[in-house]
Amino acid sequence: MSTAGFNSQNGTGQAYANGPSQNPVAPHQLPGIGYGSTPQPTYDPMQAKAAPPPGPPGPYPVCSYRPGAPFVSYPPPSGQSMLTRPMMGGPPSHTPPQSASPGPRPPPAQATPPPAVSSSSYYTNPQQAPAWQYNTAPPPTGAPTSISTPPRGPAPPHVNPTASSPGSSLSSTAYSPAAPPPHVSHGVTQPPGPGMHRTPLHGYPPPGSAPPSMAPHAYQPNRAPYGPPPTGPPPSMNPAPPMAHATPPPPKAEGSGPQAPSSFNHVDSRMGGPPQPGPPGRHLGGHYPSLPLGYQNAAPPPAAMHPAIQAATQPYTQAPQPYQQPLGGPGPAQLSPSLAAMSLQSSTPEALRVVNLLQERNLLPPIPIPPPTPCLQQDLQKINCNPEVFRSTLTSIPQTQSLLNKAKMPLGLLLHPFKDLSLPVVTSSTIVRCRSCRTYINPFVSFLDQRRWKCNLCYRVNDVPEEFMYNPVSRSYGEPHKRPEVQNATIEFIAPSEYMLRPPQPAVYLFILDVSHNAVETGYLSVFCQSLLDNINALPGDSRTKIGFVTFDSTIHFYNLQEGLSQPQMLIVSDIDDIFLPTPDSLLVNLNECKELVQDLLKSLPTLFQKTMETQSALGSALQAAYKLLLPTGGRMSVFQTQLPNLGVGALQSREDPNQRASAKDVQHLSPATDFYKKLALDCSGQQVAVDLFLLSSQYCDLASLGCISRYSAGSVYYYPSYHHQHNPAQVECFQRDLKRYLTRKIGFEAVMRIRCSKGMSIHTFHGNFFVRSTDLLSLPNVNPDAGFAVQMSIEENLDDMQIVSFQAALLYTSSKGERRIRVHTLCLPVVNSLSDIFAGADVQAITGLLACMAVDRSATASLSDARDAMTNAAIDSLASYRQSVLSIQQPGLLAPACLRLFPLFILALLKQKAFRTGTSTRLDDRLFAMCQLKYQPLVYSMLMIHPALYRVDDLSDEGALNINERTVPQPRVLQLSVEKLSREAAFLMDAGTVMYLWVGRSCQPAFLTQVLGVSSYAAVPDNLHLLPELDTAESQRTRAFIGWLRDQRPFFPPLHVIRDESQLKPTFMQNMIEDRTESALSYYEFLLHLQQQISK
Repeated sequence: MSTAGFNSQNGTGQAYANGPSQNPVAPHQLPGIGYGSTPQPTYDPMQAKAAPPPGPPGPYPVCSYRPGAPFVSYPPPSGQSMLTRPMMGGPPSHTPPQSASPGPRPPPAQATPPPAVSSSSYYTNPQQAPAWQYNTAPPPTGAPTSISTPPRGPAPPHVNPTASSPGSSLSSTAYSPAAPPPHVSHGVTQPPGPGMHRTPLHGYPPPGSAPPSMAPHAYQPNRAPYGPPPTGPPPSMNPAPPMAHATPPPPKAEGSGPQAPSSFNHVDSRMGGPPQPGPPGRHLGGHYPSLPLGYQNAAPPPAAMHPAIQAATQPYTQAPQPYQQPLGGPGPAQLSPSLAAMSLQSSTPEALRVVNLLQERNLLPPIPIPPPTPCLQQDLQKINCNPEVFRSTLTSIPQTQSLLNKAKMPLGLLLHPFKDLSLPVVTSSTIVRCRSCRTYINPFVSFLDQRRWKCNLCYRVNDVPEEFMYNPVSRSYGEPHKRPEVQNATIEFIAPSEYMLRPPQPAVYLFILDVSHNAVETGYLSVFCQSLLDNINALPGDSRTKIGFVTFDSTIHFYNLQEGLSQPQMLIVSDIDDIFLPTPDSLLVNLNECKELVQDLLKSLPTLFQKTMETQSALGSALQAAYKLLLPTGGRMSVFQTQLPNLGVGALQSREDPNQRASAKDVQHLSPATDFYKKLALDCSGQQVAVDLFLLSSQYCDLASLGCISRYSAGSVYYYPSYHHQHNPAQVECFQRDLKRYLTRKIGFEAVMRIRCSKGMSIHTFHGNFFVRSTDLLSLPNVNPDAGFAVQMSIEENLDDMQIVSFQAALLYTSSKGERRIRVHTLCLPVVNSLSDIFAGADVQAITGLLACMAVDRSATASLSDARDAMTNAAIDSLASYRQSVLSIQQPGLLAPACLRLFPLFILALLKQKAFRTGTSTRLDDRLFAMCQLKYQPLVYSMLMIHPALYRVDDLSDEGALNINERTVPQPRVLQLSVEKLSREAAFLMDAGTVMYLWVGRSCQPAFLTQVLGVSSYAAVPDNLHLLPELDTAESQRTRAFIGWLRDQRPFFPPLHVIRDESQLKPTFMQNMIEDRTESALSYYEFLLHLQQQISK
């Protein structure tokens, strides 16, 4: 997402009539009233510094109104200049505040372009080099807002707070490393908040410190046994300078420990081929740095499952829980007993167990990686939001921004709001919401008595409506705390008429099809027409559903499907510069009334253009025509394109140089070549039209430009490189399966989503496909169950008067049946006041997913190298903070808490991911599509793209297998992604999320070849095998059951490629071996040594 401001993110243009989605979720607020607390000052890298030498400007604009925070400098080595640490979000920007009026929202104002960003600015005073800050929104720029400055000082609980910060921004700025805080003693009391009774909040003592003498704490479930403190002499430590490059030459092996003859990848000789040369400037001598003995001889882990399959084995139910909320609890004012019971004990918990990454090699867990469980009262946690829907990077929220800065980890939320769920639906004429902040009533509010409840976000006391006194589930009266809205963190409402500004729109589907010669050659048209014929009765909708078709090459073809015609009529418009609709009333028709004509058209389309020789593509004009067609109703536009648009408006030229694909320099052309597609997307969003793009091409299509049409209209992008109906059967199968899911899945129209958070916190950046209508309101013309979103957050006011904070996402949409619905998710997390508590609640997968989104933005706004540097620095900073501020006894080695032990591995995996890798030939469209997926996919799917799962499948057995629908599903353990785990005598399955590879060793067991692949020998394995034969053998049934089970756990269809040593796809398979080194990237062990070197400086 661009960080140049509101206009840069959303574009400029006319004021939009946004349909029924403006007012219903807009908080009715009183401007100028807020909760008083002095904001945490943030480090200003431009303050109190000598003037920089002439040269490129620094990457950070001046933030003069914020006082500078203390800064611990990192002295550089002698004779070495300080390089800036690139920030992940790009330059600061400004988003106008949400209007308080109920009328239409004004169009975005033009923002001032940000200054140029330099990733290599030098500073005359190295003691004041800037650092990267995740979690603080930059100061606003531009015209003054309509919301007056809130008064400082305490406010009563019934005062209406401001809904969001006036200066909500779309970027991250710099944080400052601060000195380690003093140890927080037990029994610290703090000023009480509004209506709160405070209790002592115990923090984790630093690992390695002697536990104080104290009375035993209450038993805490889910806590691992506590081990002895770490021992060993503290090494001499120097502060580390900020990093300027993500992958410099690794540190020399000398001095890193005793030398051993074996190397990290000792199977190079077994797998064939000479060892690869080291990176420039360093001679490796034919082997990798030596491993400590404990690292070499570590035992393999027990059987494990990949985290992506957790949902299937541990299903989450949305049924009401047996928790009974008493009157007067368990809201923030009544949490004293629960927090006292969960007080963190004096010994080190499992999440903070010290792990020396250089000595423990087998770190992949034996069970799926579960999200950390927030330290809440058990009854509250039982009804907390499903982490597959709502997940925070930190499950313990710091009290202050300065404490968050010291932890040096990003704070954000990852959402999957429209996920396919079985959830309670409430039909009521009254939807109970806070009169001040408009929060929906939820399980974490407080009932003061039967007639009053206190909001858990702004603490206003509200009256309970008379209708809410009746419980429709138990059919009882007088127990509002037992209603479904207060028993479920995820719930859906049937919205009454006040949530509509017009009648709900019908389901409208418009298909725009490329029929040029290149498109006909791929053969996609027949696959599309047959898929739509097969699923036309399963399209979501009701009796009002409409459908239409537009085809294009150098001209635009419309199809008259009016009822009463004997056959469809094709109408050709050749004036593509001034497009018009020939018969506006008969191009979009009622599906039920004209189904036979639609079926006739689908049967004739593949042959209609079979002999065309037209090679030009007027995509821009076709999109303009489709926009005019959908203008009155809104709906979904499905675009199928097979080449670079080269005619009329929106025409593009090839920007890719194939000779530069493997260049180690920065990748160019990651930004759009024209703003035509972005502006059209904004027009579409204003009229409730979403655009989904299907790219089926073997040539460069400039996805950086074309992708904007989907990104800003809340659409989806599907990409099938080298698609051909004969030469690439795996892609054809993938296209067929994806199309079926796309046509039949649930859909929401004219949607908006607002994310609210407790007072003192604010949202400053969004990630995903949408249009940002105001500071916290996302416009989603279409919403689908496969879309994920992420937000970055900051702490604007100290939270020391709170013990919990809450986050609520409300999605207002129109169902395909014409119902206006509201889906609400509420998440509750504890507030902590020590770094130990923050680290103990870190969610390593959520942090990785959010960093990936931030890195995509950084690549577009600055450069790919800046994004890579920032990701590497993220690992360095967090581990350095842990070592300096949490560990009280220093030890040699690269130390990490157990909860972050996989963080360096995931960062290295990101650096080697298709979106961010360098030095490897990567097509520009392939790179851009990988970036789109990282921003758009829900976390559980994107993690498989980042770190694939590797299984051995030639020896599958029923031991530990699952029994699902009378089918036995084997459960092989997950292997490390290293060539040394492969064997020529075996077969291995790699699940990379969107694709699967079955690698067959040259000496694979004959039984596997005959009983699973159906061939007599290794040489008989076909080159393009993508379907496993259905053989009547136990081995075949186990293998197909396991692969099918993996596929069933995701909404898209990953194709399977069976590869041999001679296969063209073998290099792609080997590139996913993240722990091995390549000519342009470090191995995992070398990367760990590099991190240790930077932290130990």
